[in-house]
Amino acid sequence: MMNCLYLHIPFCLRKCHYCSFTSFVSSPELHSRYVQALKVEVDSINQDHASPPLSTLFIGGGTPTCLEAEDLLAVIDHCRKTFGFKKDAEISVEANPGTVDEHYLELLLSAGVNRLSIGVQSFNDHELQKIGRLHSRQQAIDAFYAGQKAGFINISLDLMSGLPGQTPDSWKDSLEQAVNLCPQHLSLYQLMVEEGTLLGSLQEEGKLVLPEEEHILEMDALTRTICDQKGYIQYETSNYAQKGYQCRHNINYWENLDYLAAGAAAVSFVAGVREKRVNDPKEYIDKILKGGSIIEETETLDHEASFRETVIMGLRMKRGVSIENLVSRFGFTPIEYYASLLGSFIDSGMVEMTPSHVKITEKGWPFSNQIMAELV
Repeated sequence: MMNCLYLHIPFCLRKCHYCSFTSFVSSPELHSRYVQALKVEVDSINQDHASPPLSTLFIGGGTPTCLEAEDLLAVIDHCRKTFGFKKDAEISVEANPGTVDEHYLELLLSAGVNRLSIGVQSFNDHELQKIGRLHSRQQAIDAFYAGQKAGFINISLDLMSGLPGQTPDSWKDSLEQAVNLCPQHLSLYQLMVEEGTLLGSLQEEGKLVLPEEEHILEMDALTRTICDQKGYIQYETSNYAQKGYQCRHNINYWENLDYLAAGAAAVSFVAGVREKRVNDPKEYIDKILKGGSIIEETETLDHEASFRETVIMGLRMKRGVSIENLVSRFGFTPIEYYASLLGSFIDSGMVEMTPSHVKITEKGWPFSNQIMAELV
């Protein structure tokens, strides 16, 4: 049984122009109070969900490494004391270049963190400025080497395609710089312009110039070619890894299995019930310390809705969704549920049903969003 915990650290040095996540620029004093509240919630989770030791711990944000090292270490240590970690537990921390040095990362490693995820986004200084990142190309390279020197042997780099001012050539340069560093994992996302972000406002005003669709397709083709040449295996829509370095925490999400969560805006999913916590960290702290409810939204999935969600999430992975697991959890197969709809995708060669899995084919992969939208 997987037992996964996500902790949200909603603080950043500055809000990036594309970011729609819950994150705030704040003071170290608030950070310390937030850590205390987070520890209280971790205790309450353990009381409500008596659980085996954690299989994975993922500390994301925001920028978790905005915290002083001692605060971040205190959170990790509290999880260890409260839940315990399995011997092979995957313990991930997200970091941004410019917020970490070798000493900071050595402290994380000594605390048991064994997977580092660095938010690079681009190795092009002009593109970084366009999206509001605070770091430079060189700082991103320095952060990676600092992780290696600290002793990390599982480092992931995040990059984004489709950025303002980006060309296929500049994407090729960023991606080649990334693979030449030889990280164990790559998360390669396409920019989505969201409402409420600076880029979203610029788009509404007609002031945002993004790459043409043909250039996006060219970037996608470059991604597949370069990653394949360098031995990175695509295992999910946006994620590539060297053999054995797939992110176990995220695979648990994509298999639509239970996961615990703590922190402002964090979402948990346990026994078919999804709970979202309040966004504002000050409100979160106040309610936690006063014993009030921090749950802002609750969604209970019925049997069929949970089945559909499990299929959709599973189809994000290259291996697809396990038929045996679906039958075990829900009592029926995808073809029994979707009938002619799924059959038409199979007949067109977009989807394949093997003896063990239903998966999107190479032919269907460029149309994966449309396929999943039909099946939802």
